[in-house]
Amino acid sequence: MAVKVRIPTPLRGLTNGQGEVEAAGRTIGDMLVDLENRYPGIKERLCDEAGNLRRFVNIYVNEEDIRFKQGSDTALSDGDDVSIVPAIAGG
Repeated sequence: MAVKVRIPTPLRGLTNGQGEVEAAGRTIGDMLVDLENRYPGIKERLCDEAGNLRRFVNIYVNEEDIRFKQGSDTALSDGDDVSIVPAIAGG
């Protein structure tokens, strides 16, 4: 299943400057593996050494935060919109 993934500006160097790419996968975890295959180095920027999403990375599927769904096991459907959003801290 193909999904559209919105890439934040700091990661666009890994996607040849593209702000939006296609990826495949039945779950967010599968999609991350596919992104890594297409754009080497992106997964290590999004996930820690154990393969878990970093705390400062938020992922939304059709505008729903996966933290309130099944996290990396959140199911994807063909045509879903996935947004990767780095958390911003202020002070």
